[in-house]
Amino acid sequence: MDRPTSDAGRRRFVGALAAAPLAPFAARAQEKYPRKNVRIVVPFTPGGFNDQLARVLAQKLGEAWGVSVLVDNRPGGGTIIGTDLVAKSAPDGHTLLITGFAFAANASLHATLPYDPLADFAPVSLCAATPNLLVVNNDFPVKSVAELVALAKAKPGQLTFASAGPGSSTHLSMEWFKLRTGIDMVHVPYKGSAPSLVDVIGGRVPMTFDNTPNVIGHVRAGKLRAIAVTSPRRFAPLPNLPTVAETVPDFEVSSWFGLSAPARTPVVVIERIAQEVNRILGLTDVRALFRDQGVETIGGSPEQFGNHLRSQIAKWGTIVKATGIRLQ
Repeated sequence: MDRPTSDAGRRRFVGALAAAPLAPFAARAQEKYPRKNVRIVVPFTPGGFNDQLARVLAQKLGEAWGVSVLVDNRPGGGTIIGTDLVAKSAPDGHTLLITGFAFAANASLHATLPYDPLADFAPVSLCAATPNLLVVNNDFPVKSVAELVALAKAKPGQLTFASAGPGSSTHLSMEWFKLRTGIDMVHVPYKGSAPSLVDVIGGRVPMTFDNTPNVIGHVRAGKLRAIAVTSPRRFAPLPNLPTVAETVPDFEVSSWFGLSAPARTPVVVIERIAQEVNRILGLTDVRALFRDQGVETIGGSPEQFGNHLRSQIAKWGTIVKATGIRLQ
């Protein structure tokens, strides 16, 4: 190779020499992934949309990569147990985390965490988002947000509500609702949506906010009554359902679901996972499956998901401070 004689040419030549070994190295690193089975940790019990998303990704990724992609449900601690497991896993892309609303909220809900939600994780992709539905047991004597507020004010501290766990969107939706309406109700936390909904349907707890895909089937089957949705506008799958904001102005909650990896996972591995996840989210059958449950597929780059995480941590930090909630 002839060496350039100008300063600019020499700089380009040196830059090319420096970069030349990196491209084959990056390609080799990418070719080696995955080298073994991949595990997707879900910090919730089976049955909710977090779990369903993981299982859809596991099946499609396994088919694409020719390895087993396993779903590992690790509920507990308001998602902290499963999240910490991934934070301390090898940063090689073979252990991934379904990252959701509680991931951002926990940064403010707990005085200390065994991990740093930003420094200890590498964002991969924002996968999907959905509003929450405010649903009640069919025998509960309210049919609107206004009626619920009136009943709660008439019986301060006597009504209960279920959630999928402390710090979940189902919990904080109601805590924010209580703050905005000046009512007092008692929180009954569960280890996931599925067990909480069993008790709401059975009448042991009268109400809950929950992610649309977890409850829309029960609403359509007549097992639960939906009285409002947390989207800023009326919701296409249930067009006659009022928004909470129609009674409580500017009340809006979006539950979101993403995929993360341990920090220091090689960029080429993160990019390969993100590329495949985005391909899956664009598949007609996946989009149709999620759309039928009121879930919007999103996708995007790791950088975009990182920006989303930072904005959500800031937003819910403000709300958590206003509610005064702290979790042990």
